[in-house]
Amino acid sequence: MSDVVYGPGEVKRARYAVAAVFAVHGAVTGSFATRVPWIQDHASVGAGQLGFALAFTAFGASCSMPLAGRITHRFGSRAALRGLIALWTMALILPSLAPNLLTLCLAMFTYGATAGMADVAMNALGVEIERLLDKSIISGLHGMWSAGALIGSAAGTLAAHLGSDARLHHALAAAVLTLLGVTACRWVLDLQPAEDEEPPPRFALPPKSALLIGAVGFCAVFAEGASLDWSAVYLRDQLGSSAGLAAASTTGFMLTMAIARLVGDAVVNRFGAVRTVRAGGALAVLGGLLIVVADDAAVTMGGFALLGLGIAVVVPLCFAAAGRSGPNPSQAIAGVATITYTSGLIAPSLIGTVAQATSLVVSFGLVTVLASGLAVLAGVLRAGDRDRPKVSPASAAVPGPRS
Repeated sequence: MSDVVYGPGEVKRARYAVAAVFAVHGAVTGSFATRVPWIQDHASVGAGQLGFALAFTAFGASCSMPLAGRITHRFGSRAALRGLIALWTMALILPSLAPNLLTLCLAMFTYGATAGMADVAMNALGVEIERLLDKSIISGLHGMWSAGALIGSAAGTLAAHLGSDARLHHALAAAVLTLLGVTACRWVLDLQPAEDEEPPPRFALPPKSALLIGAVGFCAVFAEGASLDWSAVYLRDQLGSSAGLAAASTTGFMLTMAIARLVGDAVVNRFGAVRTVRAGGALAVLGGLLIVVADDAAVTMGGFALLGLGIAVVVPLCFAAAGRSGPNPSQAIAGVATITYTSGLIAPSLIGTVAQATSLVVSFGLVTVLASGLAVLAGVLRAGDRDRPKVSPASAAVPGPRS
């Protein structure tokens, strides 16, 4: 990337702008997650078929994520993020329009493809801004994602409670979120490639140092993906809850995740990454056990809230550990991101497959077992710890996103 000098004010504005984009991205996810039961009924699909359709989200993201780096290289970081976030927000409309399994699969493929590209682009900018500021901001950015998801799910809960048509709800949400996302992109860093710079590779294997760290992230994101897409269905189908109460379980899950991520940097600075993740794993296991054994809606919702609290800061800490784990931080971070992102996308489909063969209770038993892996594997986040090089935001020459 061409060397460009940014002043402290520009970097600060860019941080807030990227945070806003994270919130918009999260709001799309929250808007979708609370209306999954409506989408399932509208498409007339069972749990297994719903899980199969959700698998196309992972397929779409896997196909598209390598393109994000090339799009950024071609158009620059600002224009690329503006276009990709707009595609993602507008893709929210598609699942609720699907009248059958085939169209739902196609909608979820597009939904996943746009999600993956926007996710890569905004995280790449977040990493660069963190490097310039020389302090951790990734947990806070993910906290903004969770806050956005909370807002989206709260609106979805209200829409579900009122019995509104998800097609209208998602069309209105997409229009508002597209406007907000495109506007926020005006202030992100506009990183451009050098004239002689080659486009990034389409695919690169993660280094071995990133695999165990990725396994920690895999456990956390699996629980997150399962809860986001299935918590409302779980309360409706297992406990006979109303549509509004079922949607509220997703909101509670997102609320605890948002709070934990927003205060996550302070907790980690006080107790360290390893102890934070081990404690979070214990909370996640407790939450999973409550979900599995409880036959009361309030207790089950509390279980989802504890699960969200326990896994909230794990992924940002995995990214930080990956950056310290070897000689090529960018490749390590990309490898961990691929593992964790894939986990979140395959979780909903696997939960549906297991539920079809057994029950949703067994599915969340699997989530609980994986959550225990956080406590077991947390020690790998200590590996490779070293001081970060000091960078002055006032004089830093900013390279392009590392994707």
